[in-house]
Amino acid sequence: MTTTPNSAPRRRRTLLLSALAVLAAGALTVGLLGADAADRQDRLQHDVDALTALGVTGVQARLTTPGHPDRTAVAGVADVTSRQPVPADGYFRIASVTKAFVATVVLQLVGEGKLSLDDTVESRLPGVVAGNGNDGRTITVRDLLQHRSGLHDDYPDYTSADDFQQHRNDSTTAAQTVARATAHQPDFAPGAQWSYNNTGYVLLGMIVERVTGHPWHQEVHDRIVRPLALDHTSRPGADPAVPQPHAATYQRFTEGGPLVDVTEQVGMGANGEAGLISTTADLDRFLTALLGGRLLPPAQLALMQQTVAVGQDFEQLMPGARDGLGLFSRPLSCGGLYWGHEGGDAGWITATGVTADGRRAVTASLSGVLIASPDDVARIAEAENRLVDDALCDRGSS
Repeated sequence: MTTTPNSAPRRRRTLLLSALAVLAAGALTVGLLGADAADRQDRLQHDVDALTALGVTGVQARLTTPGHPDRTAVAGVADVTSRQPVPADGYFRIASVTKAFVATVVLQLVGEGKLSLDDTVESRLPGVVAGNGNDGRTITVRDLLQHRSGLHDDYPDYTSADDFQQHRNDSTTAAQTVARATAHQPDFAPGAQWSYNNTGYVLLGMIVERVTGHPWHQEVHDRIVRPLALDHTSRPGADPAVPQPHAATYQRFTEGGPLVDVTEQVGMGANGEAGLISTTADLDRFLTALLGGRLLPPAQLALMQQTVAVGQDFEQLMPGARDGLGLFSRPLSCGGLYWGHEGGDAGWITATGVTADGRRAVTASLSGVLIASPDDVARIAEAENRLVDDALCDRGSS
């Protein structure tokens, strides 16, 4: 597996799909205001079908609305060989949606007086961010949460199907990830710009452990997963398997090359920037609890919702989107905002959205997302965004 920074950044690209697939929030959408229940279900199914028409091998989506049964829709296949249908309650790697969990824990610690958003990285992790112009004394916890640290992301990458098979069980520690980043000069001075950054959340995971004495994923479990009974959310660690049921996911390592099943792998992004497995039901429950005020005191939830503009390159893909502390806000075509975080890794993309009052939430999991060009990204992003917008703008059951 190559570790040179100039190699094709497939791994980094997929980790960055949480930013690339936040995407096109101003895309044309159709709100189904006042539609009857059958029409609403048809709309969700239509939007799921539209994603498989773009080449995604499998999609599952769930809309959670108070006082009504969850609505689900699936399309495509769980496995290109067996052609079995996608399970509506399947497990999947949520990738960077993990960041919303980590940010919630950090803000809980802020509310408990154990941490401050103005604490520097150096004050919590002495000597960890240093060298090559990197200076932990100038980077705050807020900078890490809001992708304004300026740290340079550098992830190893699978270069071929053979390379994947040889290294799919390799893992990267938090310290190794940070060392790779600080081997480069920073991209900009802390706080000066915005640039989506995975290494910052690796550092947040390290800070959570330093403050609490427990790994970040244990704090996520004790503070979020267990209280909300998210029984299908876990961190697999060094286990490459995904629990059953699940759809398989695929990548092409060369243009026009064969589909490679990449479902089972340890993955190198599993240190707070990613690393959790979950389901659509659990993610909807998490989001409605978070925006409904069940996980954070009002002051800390307000801090999470203090936003800044995203970078210019991302603005072209996600017009109107702004970045809070672990959540993005985006405009709805029917008015107002919704909140969420996306994730992408190993052919999977997760899209989430929840209304500002925490009453309606939608999660979609795309498996076997085969991206060959920027046009593919834009088309999938538009269809993904349409699904979220249609679901959240449907007030028929509110």
